[in-house]
Amino acid sequence: MKKAILFLLVSMLVLSVVSCKGDTGKDTENITVLLDWVPNTNHTGLYAAQELGYFENEGLEVEILQVNEGGTAQLVAAGQAHFGISYQEEVTYARVEEIPVVAIAAIVQHNTSGFASPVEKGIKTPADFEGKKYGGWGSPMEEAILRAMMDKYDADFDKLEMVSIGSADFFTSVTKDVDFTWIYYGWDGVAAGLRGIDLNFINLRKEDEALDFYTPVIIASEETLDQNAELAERFLRAVTKGYEYSIENPEEAAEFLLKVSPELDRELVIESQKYLSAEYQSDAPAWGLMKRQIWESYAKWMHERDLIENMIDVDKAFTNEYLPGE
Repeated sequence: MKKAILFLLVSMLVLSVVSCKGDTGKDTENITVLLDWVPNTNHTGLYAAQELGYFENEGLEVEILQVNEGGTAQLVAAGQAHFGISYQEEVTYARVEEIPVVAIAAIVQHNTSGFASPVEKGIKTPADFEGKKYGGWGSPMEEAILRAMMDKYDADFDKLEMVSIGSADFFTSVTKDVDFTWIYYGWDGVAAGLRGIDLNFINLRKEDEALDFYTPVIIASEETLDQNAELAERFLRAVTKGYEYSIENPEEAAEFLLKVSPELDRELVIESQKYLSAEYQSDAPAWGLMKRQIWESYAKWMHERDLIENMIDVDKAFTNEYLPGE
């Protein structure tokens, strides 16, 4: 029901590609980008591209839609937005279900997520999950990762209690309800530092290289890419410049995000931006590039744990060809 309501709401907001004459006298295309969540520092490059005129220079008028629930892949595939923000797990599930979406750029080069807990909880490795209470959102992926982590350390998964906390605040949850949760360090980890809270953080990619998946990514539908490849190229040229600017100028870029979401904690946004600006491209030759090995190894990991019924064709799940210089 939630997905149906979300679909209808977004359908009413989204515009089809139309042409009009802008102030420059050039044809301008109105396009939409659907976020995966409320605006945050994962999205700053989009707002930088908008604020600095990079979209305008490519003849694009971009509307960035804010959605508070998931399902970006389904909506983009259905033509309800031209581009969207998703993550490798969602795209993999979509491809298994023959939902025709393609990842066209990695926003962050490496997985920055992991399991976090206040140091007084004494959770230093997955072996310490025994006898503890984990707060999550009840997905099969969570259970699979927790089980795999505990198996690696010969810990008994049956001794872990899992409860659903939905989108509850991390700090409230680990204070009142649970012992640890899954966080993205670039937000909650940075926030903990600002609050003077010491955390134990178990980084997923350091525990298992197969879990160094791309999150988040920019996606488009196969139809958009087949029928308007030039649009994807123009869009990514502008977005690439936006993220490159954010890498070089994190504090200035943070202001663009705060402009559209002034309710956010200013200090947290700036510090989060500094952290992520070093992670956007990281060790990749250029921003946005993705490796086939990452897509294949994560899909195999999911398949081996029965999270997906069949292996996907990874070459249909992602592409670098619309990035500048590719």
